[in-house]
Amino acid sequence: MSQLKRIREIAIASVLLVIPFFVLNASLRDPSRQSWLDQQILYTLSWVQSGGTSAARVFSDFVDDYVYLVEVREENERLEARVARLEAERHQLLDEGLENRRLRSLLQLRERVGGELIAAEVVSRDIAPPFFRVTRVELDRGARDRVRAGMPVLSGQGLVGLVQRTSGRSCEVQLVVDRRTAVDVIVQRTGARGMLRGTGEDERYMARIQYLGREDALRVGDLVHTSGLGQRFPPSILVGRVTRIVREDFGLYQEVEVSPAVDFSRLEEVLILTEGALGDTIADVAEEPPAREP
Repeated sequence: MSQLKRIREIAIASVLLVIPFFVLNASLRDPSRQSWLDQQILYTLSWVQSGGTSAARVFSDFVDDYVYLVEVREENERLEARVARLEAERHQLLDEGLENRRLRSLLQLRERVGGELIAAEVVSRDIAPPFFRVTRVELDRGARDRVRAGMPVLSGQGLVGLVQRTSGRSCEVQLVVDRRTAVDVIVQRTGARGMLRGTGEDERYMARIQYLGREDALRVGDLVHTSGLGQRFPPSILVGRVTRIVREDFGLYQEVEVSPAVDFSRLEEVLILTEGALGDTIADVAEEPPAREP
């Protein structure tokens, strides 16, 4: 077997040495003196060369496309990473912008209301299923901060409610839409006064103004503010906006629904009014209608 293998190797080497000789001899010979064998050799060589060139071109194109795709993929990955980073920065800037607006509105509210105000943050919310309505919020201020029940809680959007109970480091807030809540209010456009009470509904945030006479010409969209009477709330704090009016053909009063100005689901920072706030809770407000303006 080794002898046959050696003979095969010698034969292959001889052929590989002889072929270039014939090719070189045919290519150097004058075309007019080329034999049939020379022509066949040159024809075969041209076919092999053409095939090799085509194969090399295809391989080169494949390599270029592969390298290009690899580079494109890497570029896409870099761009995707950059887009993700920019998107995160955009969200951060948006959050910071919203926070700045909230803090700026609280600062303006502090300057407008005056008195002694304590800044607080919402640390938890009670959510009522199935409509996921916020029924109560907890703040990070408590008895150690001289916060006590009955103190009004305000935000840059408007009236939030009153402190319901306190502990050493936190307090619970009874929202203005709670059915135990009662606030003496005034309609900004007409000057009509009434007592606003929360409806405590599960599916929406809503309050109603009681004791508004049928002759008071209210409109949907009218703004409702605190009147300042009763020494429970500072005056001119936005409470909400009139969304529905029902006037019956009989009776002394009309039914007015008010949507609160504060978005309780997104409430973050608030102010607690401590100076002049009463110690009792808003639930103790008298049921009698407020005195009507002449």
